[in-house]
Amino acid sequence: MGSASKQAAATRRARIEQLRQEEKRRERRNKIIAVTVSVLVLAGMVGGGFWIVSDANSKDDAKKAVAAASASAKAQAAKVEISGVKTWKDLTFNHVQGKVDYPMTPPVGGDHNAAWLDCDGKVYDKQVPNENAVHSLEHGAVWVTYNDKASQSDITTLSEKVAKTPYSLMSPYPSEKGTITLSAWGTQLVVDSATDPRVNQFFLKYVQGPQTREPGASCSDVGVMP
Repeated sequence: MGSASKQAAATRRARIEQLRQEEKRRERRNKIIAVTVSVLVLAGMVGGGFWIVSDANSKDDAKKAVAAASASAKAQAAKVEISGVKTWKDLTFNHVQGKVDYPMTPPVGGDHNAAWLDCDGKVYDKQVPNENAVHSLEHGAVWVTYNDKASQSDITTLSEKVAKTPYSLMSPYPSEKGTITLSAWGTQLVVDSATDPRVNQFFLKYVQGPQTREPGASCSDVGVMP
């Protein structure tokens, strides 16, 4: 082999070695980049996971705090004496068919129909059967009724309150003496206006309150539509 050929071969070997070294450097760089990205992704996953857990715990704690505050307010409300409230004791609670002659208007307890009215914040635009409404009271509902003396403003205010309050219902009751009557099982309050502060007190105390005969019983629609 001549000197020119030897020189060309040496050049090729040098070039191949150079390419090998460059490839090794690229591999090292790629490994470093891959490791760095993996670390960052893992850190993000850990951090994100921590945030998700932390956020979930915060929401859970918030719900517990709201529930505790509600329970505390309910407990305090149960102790408050509301002026003007009338109560009846030793009311019967048999399931019966047909009409019942109640001693108070609207009725606040006594024998009643086996089916209750939808009282999950239900506002009725016409009078409802006493016997079904009384069953709703047994489940811890507050029943708001009104006669022709109630203003449209009062009706609107009370309708909005009932609509957002589970275990409550509302309906007209033309024959009642009071303008607005709030009834719970064995308990009743008559007011002249929806702005009377005792309305809120009554709701807070008696919606699923201490008078409830069947706490937690369903108040959803069971097909009784007057």
